[in-house]
Amino acid sequence: METSAIAFLCLLCIHGAAAITAGTQDGMQLWGYATPRPKVNIFWWWYRSPNRVSSVVKPWPTILWLQGGPGGSASGRGNFLEIGPLDLNMNPRNFTWLSVADIIFVDSPVGVGFSYADDPSALVKTDSQTVVDLVGVIKVLLKKLSTLKSSPLFLVGESYGGKIAAMVGVSLSRAIRNGTIINLKLGGVVIGDGWISPEDYALSYAQLLHDVSRLNDNAVGDVNKMAVTVREQVAAGQFATAQKTWTNQLDLIDSRSDSVNMDNFLLDTGMNPVLANWQSMTSSQLMCRNSQQSQSAPNNIDDVINRVIKPMLKIIPKKIVWEEATLQVYENLANDFMKPAINEVDKLLADGVNVTVYNGQLDVICPTVGVEAWVNKLKWFGLSKFLSLPRQPLHYCDSAIYCSKQIRAFVRSYKNFTFYWILQAGHMVPVDQPYPALRMIASATLSPGN
Repeated sequence: METSAIAFLCLLCIHGAAAITAGTQDGMQLWGYATPRPKVNIFWWWYRSPNRVSSVVKPWPTILWLQGGPGGSASGRGNFLEIGPLDLNMNPRNFTWLSVADIIFVDSPVGVGFSYADDPSALVKTDSQTVVDLVGVIKVLLKKLSTLKSSPLFLVGESYGGKIAAMVGVSLSRAIRNGTIINLKLGGVVIGDGWISPEDYALSYAQLLHDVSRLNDNAVGDVNKMAVTVREQVAAGQFATAQKTWTNQLDLIDSRSDSVNMDNFLLDTGMNPVLANWQSMTSSQLMCRNSQQSQSAPNNIDDVINRVIKPMLKIIPKKIVWEEATLQVYENLANDFMKPAINEVDKLLADGVNVTVYNGQLDVICPTVGVEAWVNKLKWFGLSKFLSLPRQPLHYCDSAIYCSKQIRAFVRSYKNFTFYWILQAGHMVPVDQPYPALRMIASATLSPGN
């Protein structure tokens, strides 16, 4: 594995005064640290697509990927477990999103992955601070990446990253409009199994798990009682208390369902190899976890990133130990974790920003029925028309057999809002259904490579 990885990462380190940057000799990758505020060092990793073509009519897109948690690492998990060019064994990924877009992985918030704070006091305690830091990182990237000025930027967030993507999207949209950010085109925001409305998700768990035979009638009543309490606490602005209640709700589900996997209701928690590192955590802390790991990537991700990838990157401080997810970051955001972001989605739509939502059919933690519930709460002028339109089946042809027989997804779109229902996928759609996920993101970003 090390040999192929060394061939992949042939380094040429370039050190700057404001931030440390390094990259490959062929210019196809750059990575470095941005310092959006004192004592904060946020790691980013940019990949240029080998398929890159562009025109004024159809420019090549750039995806900025934000991981969930809060506390998950985009540079490790999103990159090597989901959408990057290589899997955890350093083998080429068949359906990498790099085939249709340039990609930037950002370890956010500070304290996640290779990002670090010089002082613990610099760690974020609010989502708003995370957004400010990310906007600062994007300003740095505009100076570092010459392609970004002509490439529409798509903010793509998974799980809690979807919430942050929506918030960053609003901030960028307003900054571009008032001229505080120039030479940047916001292509859109893509929310994948996003943590947009915790209240609606909590209210969805019992019926969903009953319908798929994981909870009995008595358990449904008990789980729903806790969901009602979550709703009341959120309405009262008691977000930290609501998080504790939601944690207890997930623990109750775990005990009454014989440990259903909240990322995929067809699995049990013990069937998920990635969870080996998370057994000591509570159910709510597992929001930071991964879903099913690719069968082609059996290696321990912490070991691979620290033993193979970190030395090759050259610029990571020795004291930084990469972790799959950072519990301290999650705990620091307890007061914001249960806050909804429906208003942010509404603002994006009102600003004319393209918004794409996709959700895995088998997801429980951010269930499709809960996502549909918050979509129905949007104040967007086009909602009624959107809801009245039929869904279109998508076959996404891997072969002639699938073209004629197997539906892989459904889609509905109106104006600047699109919703994808991805079948046979759980919380991490690119892991469970990599080819439909690739086709979906190519369409969402209007990629010339589609």
